[in-house]
Amino acid sequence: MSDVVIRVERGLGRITLNRPGVINALNRGMVVEIHAALTRWADDDSVRAVLLDGAGERGLCAGGHIRSVHDDARAGGSESIGFWTDEYRMNAAIGAFPKPYVALMDGVVMGGGVGVSAHGSVRVVTERTRLAMPEVGIGLAPDVGGAYLLSRAPGELGTCAALTAAHLSAADVLHCGLADHFVPSAALPALVDDLEFGAHLGVGVEAVVARHTADPGPSALAERAPWVDHCFAADTVEEVLARLEAGGHADTAALITTKSPTALKVALEALRRARELPDLDAVLAQDLRVSSACLRDHDLVEGIRAQIVDKDRAPRWSPATLAEVSREAVLAHF
Repeated sequence: MSDVVIRVERGLGRITLNRPGVINALNRGMVVEIHAALTRWADDDSVRAVLLDGAGERGLCAGGHIRSVHDDARAGGSESIGFWTDEYRMNAAIGAFPKPYVALMDGVVMGGGVGVSAHGSVRVVTERTRLAMPEVGIGLAPDVGGAYLLSRAPGELGTCAALTAAHLSAADVLHCGLADHFVPSAALPALVDDLEFGAHLGVGVEAVVARHTADPGPSALAERAPWVDHCFAADTVEEVLARLEAGGHADTAALITTKSPTALKVALEALRRARELPDLDAVLAQDLRVSSACLRDHDLVEGIRAQIVDKDRAPRWSPATLAEVSREAVLAHF
């Protein structure tokens, strides 16, 4: 069966990511197919809305198929740049889609999974949602327009999420503006049925979703906002760490120091620039420049090796410290 199942059911365009064994990780063929479907459906009056979900029980999407990026980078190739180009075009198409685009962000939603869902117009999370932009842990900066989303979260919560690569709960995701509705996972089958029936009858998507929403409870991230806003407003990663240590948040500082020093500095620069860029398309253009530069960095190969290939969780970053990462090296990524 195809890696992505695309069909139209009763006026609802359905996209199901279909690689459950790898939590529906995206490959190039999948993003090309999704983009093509969205292009067809944008002007098809018989398709009133789109619904995205993922096969299996573990989550919507764990991101891009980064083992292939590792192999490409080791070989000095450029296939990954082609993948990212197609992926970011798909992200842009999702952000600009003229009809309701409903994303069921159930379970694991990471990296490319955020890109395929959080740019949609109707984003649904559940109690099982665990969202993260984990790129700095593999020597990459948040891409797929993630910097656009995180830079527009309240205060510095998005900066915190980017530099720590922490997992966000449904309540955190809603508070940060990365989703719109909380629906219990047990109610998702009924929601899908109602969306299909509603699309067939021309009923508004928001009204259908509203019948299934519930209260996700408080956001732990929101409760930490006062000290997060102070610490992560710093101009450099070094100053962020200093403020965290001084404020009694050594655990958060320690988490950041496990990430690639180069990726951390590039990520902070990317978020600060994204805040000033006018729209998603401009941030995606920046993402392509940054990701292409990271492909030639030592840390991308090493980070994927440590986390995915050998799984020893002991990356040997180079440069090994923040102090060794020059401003010139950071700017070269842009």
